Amino acid sequence: MATMLYRPVGLDELALIWDSDCREFPPRLPDQPIFYPVTSGEYATQIARDWNTKASSFAGYVTSFQVDDGYFSKHERHIVGSAVHEEYWIPAGELPAFNRALRSEIEVEDSFFGESFVGHVPEQFGLKGKNAEEQFVVLARSWDYSRMDFTLEISANRKAVYLNCPFWVMRDFAMHGIAAELKGAALAGVIEAWKCNRITPALPAAFSKVVSER
Repeated sequence: MATMLYRPVGLDELALIWDSDCREFPPRLPDQPIFYPVTSGEYATQIARDWNTKASSFAGYVTSFQVDDGYFSKHERHIVGSAVHEEYWIPAGELPAFNRALRSEIEVEDSFFGESFVGHVPEQFGLKGKNAEEQFVVLARSWDYSRMDFTLEISANRKAVYLNCPFWVMRDFAMHGIAAELKGAALAGVIEAWKCNRITPALPAAFSKVVSER
């Protein structure tokens, strides 16, 4: 049996999670002695939306994952506010054991962004040196004139696409000459290119679900 847990993370932590193929949480920093997974999506959403969007990367992602029930035999739940504010306190040194107890990929369920969000900036190919907003403008225009270039760019810069695509759904690109129809087609094209290139892990649910409902 496994328990579903949640954790709000910022852009930098999600980037490290991506580097592990969404299979591990990264080691804690020296000033972070405790790892705090929480028991409800509502609590994780509050932190991601109200706290992470005001921190250094101006982004908050709600991640979900399943953990083997046997792992929690020596860990108690702690309530740090109302009943919904329930979490586990995992010492930093035990994080490798926690990661081994994961029974699913770490998935992005929702995301929130502050006005100063820049996103993950890649270092290669057509998106090199561009912020999240500029990246989508490049991709949308590429979709409009060269589907091959579009697909290759998605594959080459898959990490940036994974980290930034939930922001693209929320952003209005009309000021860049990207009409709603072209935006929708390019977003759907990202999903298709991901499948075509057989890229894993899957795109964030915070992105795929919204695009599919359009």
